[in-house]
Amino acid sequence: MGSSLGSGAPASVAATDLDALDAIRKAPVDGVFGQLETARAGLASDEAAVRQGRFGKNVIQSEKKKSPIIAFLANFTHLMAVLLWVAGTIAFIAGLPELGVAVWLVNIINGVFSFWQEARASQATEALKKMLPAYATVIRDGQEQKILAEDLVPGDVMLLAEGDKISADARVIASSDLQVNQSTLNGESTPSRKTADAVLEEGLSAAEIPNLVFAGTSVSEGNGRAVVFRIGMETEFGKIASLTQNMQAAESPLTRQLNRLTKQVTIFAMCMGIAFFCLSMFVVHEPFASSFIFALGMVVAFIPEGLLPTVTLSLAMAVQRMSRRNALVKKLDSVEALGSTSVICTDKTGTLTQNEMTVNHLWTAAREYEITGVGYAPKGQIEAEGRSWRAVDDADLELLLEGGLLCGNARLAEPEEEGKRYEVYGDPTEACLIVSAQKGGIDRAELEARMPRVKELTFE
Repeated sequence: MGSSLGSGAPASVAATDLDALDAIRKAPVDGVFGQLETARAGLASDEAAVRQGRFGKNVIQSEKKKSPIIAFLANFTHLMAVLLWVAGTIAFIAGLPELGVAVWLVNIINGVFSFWQEARASQATEALKKMLPAYATVIRDGQEQKILAEDLVPGDVMLLAEGDKISADARVIASSDLQVNQSTLNGESTPSRKTADAVLEEGLSAAEIPNLVFAGTSVSEGNGRAVVFRIGMETEFGKIASLTQNMQAAESPLTRQLNRLTKQVTIFAMCMGIAFFCLSMFVVHEPFASSFIFALGMVVAFIPEGLLPTVTLSLAMAVQRMSRRNALVKKLDSVEALGSTSVICTDKTGTLTQNEMTVNHLWTAAREYEITGVGYAPKGQIEAEGRSWRAVDDADLELLLEGGLLCGNARLAEPEEEGKRYEVYGDPTEACLIVSAQKGGIDRAELEARMPRVKELTFE
């Protein structure tokens, strides 16, 4: 029923180089099966196990995280923190234990708070993982099966239907008006039409090749089949995850300024301490011990103990405001760098707009209705003539809402976490029609059970 390979798939299956990718996109459908050593009936289960042993799991790997202990201690060993530790020690030596304890507590509280805040924010790779589906529908042993997405291997034949998220990079072998939302890769909200035909055109980027689909994207319309040729970190989506993990840490402008200020404060405090020591010894003629303690006290007095917690709290408040707007900030001092930005280069999808559609007006022969609420959350109501309306209140309104609901294949998923947006599987236009019907009090499951679909004529 499926292909069989005694020693595992050839290197071309992984398609990790441009030549292999070109060969796959330029090959006719039958040639794709030959290159990836599979068949229309899919892989045999034992062959899939062999390939998984060779290529591994289809997962986005996490970077090797810094030890929590090291990350925690880092908040107590930067230049300003070291200065405060020294200041506290000097206070104890100068016979000012209350001041020493206060300075050290400021340092400890600030370090703990910074560690807690950055631990909450450092979730970039985890956020990417949530964009990949948990399951995939494939053909194995000649039968349609639902498997864990992480068990996909090169050579698997995936079934793609409207609303599905795609779990791996694959070559399309059958398409019925297949359109894929690739905004995660190219930032474009307009779906890309996919074909099973060979593509011979040169100079195309990976996302522009019409017979390839990619992990992290979703099917907007139609259906089709595709043969997996790349999984895990080798996918285009995996490369994005790799970039987030391998970025070299660089000092922000704020960090450089604070380090410079710390050095200046240290030099100034030491100079003032020496000056007051000399004045006490040679002008006032105090004993050496008294002059030394007095000088140490002056050094501590010139160190701004409140500077570090003030900066940290200011940045933390900015991070919280950003998080409420769904912006992920990994480091506290990154907020300052963003705040000093004068020019931002963006594309239009997900930055200047939210890529959401909302029905806000309805018209029937009798009246005009206004719908409140925005986005895909079914929160709002239908209003006209100074009152709210339900679908059952007007036969024309009910017919309009039911028509919009029944003629769509999109699905809405409730957010798993508070503050997140509803997720759309399928065409955004169909999704907003579903939401408008829900605001009118129509139950989708009950309606579809009462009026089951007989046949679908795909819109084009």
